[in-house]
Amino acid sequence: MRQSLSESVIRARGLHKHYGPVRALDGLDLTVSAGEVHGFLGPNGAGKSTVIRAILGQLALTAGELTVLGGHPRADAPTIHRRLAYVAGDTALWPHLTGGECIDVIAGFRGDVHTPAFQRRRGELIDRFELDPTRRARTYSKGNRQKVALIAALSADVDLYLLDEPTSGLDPLMEAVFQETVGQLRERGRTVLLSSHILDEVEALCDRVTIIRGGRTVSTGTLDDLRAHTQTVITVTTDRSIAGLAAIAGVTDLTERIADDADGAVHTRLRCAATALADVIAAIGAHRPRALTVRPPSLDEMFLEQYRTQPTSQPQPEPVR
Repeated sequence: MRQSLSESVIRARGLHKHYGPVRALDGLDLTVSAGEVHGFLGPNGAGKSTVIRAILGQLALTAGELTVLGGHPRADAPTIHRRLAYVAGDTALWPHLTGGECIDVIAGFRGDVHTPAFQRRRGELIDRFELDPTRRARTYSKGNRQKVALIAALSADVDLYLLDEPTSGLDPLMEAVFQETVGQLRERGRTVLLSSHILDEVEALCDRVTIIRGGRTVSTGTLDDLRAHTQTVITVTTDRSIAGLAAIAGVTDLTERIADDADGAVHTRLRCAATALADVIAAIGAHRPRALTVRPPSLDEMFLEQYRTQPTSQPQPEPVR
């Protein structure tokens, strides 16, 4: 039975994972709802791969509470693994097997390799990703090895897809194929946790995003939620200077340049918090602008903004549940 959209496919509260004095996870929270594509962002060493390993039941947590598809990731691992598919960022294959054989071995761990639905989907994705399945895996480039892992995972009809840097090594054309395929999973009501360094990819695909740093969650929400806490860039051309902009709370990086020609137009650029946007636009409108550009923050900018914020005080670990 599929889970309803209101249910949490992944629910993590206060996750800690310590390796002696090193805290790979330090009170991390994560909620992934059924039917959503959820972006999972953070630089190398932030703890993303540790969380994914915990979800897969590959490591024991020091503290915290984690449920996956309603079960315990270690105690209920056999049941959970039949309902999920996983793609790692760097795929190692059996060198003497063909690509097609590798796909079948990977899918065989889940037990659905001989079903007509899997075989039909497998053939479609081999064509879509332009993979030659007859070649030995030892002859594959990194991109082709990644295609094998993607085809094996995306051919499965499961509830949860864990994708950890899934397009590593793919060219832009194949990245576009990947995005189209994940979009189809969303349309079918499947759940995807996407860990990626490609912020354009996350912005194009994800319903919600969680940003982590130092093993802790620093922000989570929709892109609109995150943009509400960051700044919009505004550029405007007017006949004269715009009075009062500097006095509006939430306006920063205000610059003004007068054109070096007979026209003498004034070019103004500023950054504006969401709370100040209405006042800024009203002030600009009163000066009848010749040109106006309002650019909301990109995911790249929101990501960097989160990393300029100082971390909060450290929580105390709770017992593992």
